[in-house]
Amino acid sequence: MVIVGGGFAGLGCAQRLADHEDVAVTLIDRNNHHQFQPLLYQVATSQLAPADVAHSLRGVFPGKENVDVKLADIAAVDPASRSVTSTDGEQWSGDALVVAAGSQPNFFGTPGAAEHSFPLYSLDDATRLRSRILGLLEQADRDPTLIDRGALNFVIVGGGPTGVEVAGAIADMIAVTVPAEYRDLDASTAHIYLLDYGDELLKPFSDKAHDYVAKVLADKGVEVRLGTGVKEVASGHAVLSDGAVLPTRCVVWGGGIKAAPVAADCDLAQGRGGRIDVSPDLTLADSRGVYVVGDVANIPGPDGTSLPQLGSVALQSGIWAADNIVADFRGKPRKPFAYRDKGIMAMIGRGAAIAAVGKRHHEIHGELAHMAWLGVHAELMTGTRARIEAFVDWAWDGFTRTGGPHVLDRTAAAAIDWDDDNEAVAGAARAGDPASR
Repeated sequence: MVIVGGGFAGLGCAQRLADHEDVAVTLIDRNNHHQFQPLLYQVATSQLAPADVAHSLRGVFPGKENVDVKLADIAAVDPASRSVTSTDGEQWSGDALVVAAGSQPNFFGTPGAAEHSFPLYSLDDATRLRSRILGLLEQADRDPTLIDRGALNFVIVGGGPTGVEVAGAIADMIAVTVPAEYRDLDASTAHIYLLDYGDELLKPFSDKAHDYVAKVLADKGVEVRLGTGVKEVASGHAVLSDGAVLPTRCVVWGGGIKAAPVAADCDLAQGRGGRIDVSPDLTLADSRGVYVVGDVANIPGPDGTSLPQLGSVALQSGIWAADNIVADFRGKPRKPFAYRDKGIMAMIGRGAAIAAVGKRHHEIHGELAHMAWLGVHAELMTGTRARIEAFVDWAWDGFTRTGGPHVLDRTAAAAIDWDDDNEAVAGAARAGDPASR
């Protein structure tokens, strides 16, 4: 059988099937590693090293001769023949096919967003953003006049978990790293803007939680602008929906996701977010032996609405698909997917977190939520070594004054032409827009 995608869903499926020696599995991904997406923001803000959140796919299956990992980018899927074709023309097929291709940023047609913003959906994205943040600190340290041109203005689009976690982490980085390592910089000159079109952050949580999140971010100096989005992103500024212009060289995009390109490219996208609608047993309608799981799928929940794009949903759906595949091979009936809701959570910064745990989503805040967050994320991580290294880095980040690994290793991401966007920012300043200063 063939699995497309080595994220939570694809890897969970492959690991489950690896225990069945009579099932031959080909796992295909464009990367040779599994990346732990919920912690990418910590790589971007120098709390964790890239190796802490990436694990070799081949290393997951030591001694499992029935699992074959292939490095390839899939360009076409044929449900009828249960086959896939890579961009370089190689083809794989099997008695069952699992599409677990994941997601990609959704820029909603915002001009310039794809070219000039920093999404956070891959390890490559995380290291690019880290180098941009560190590069801005380095350049502002050498030339403080760049601060007036937006060098220390960080604009974060989206008030969901990604946006809130990034905002809190950058605020902590500014508060801790700048005084300790950039002593010529005034940390108070940095501005962090968190934007969302809605009327609250972390919408699935309660009103009490919304108040807690708003207070924590305010205490960290994050300026939250609700009912406000981004109309345009340029190389040196962002135009907000209310007409304000923010000079900035770092727009972090957490404004939503849509299905990976393979869904649209293969004419499989049918539902919300370009995702593929699936049956309750995770199969593709009218396509025997084809399963679609994880973020690329619209998986129906008990109330008929689609389950959210969460790592826990992806992992459980991948494992469930594996069990249905084995049942199918043995002539037994497939079972409809039953998601076990363990809750939702978000980190807001050092010692500050929020969690709604269990099926009834009992809410906890602060240190207790922080500990729950650590436990759940450690459980989801692939490999004992990754867990140990992550905990070491978390401890180091928590007990030192400088934070984690501040490695500027992507010089292209850090390079800025400061003269390429003067006209728009200068025009905003002449108009007296307070956001432009």
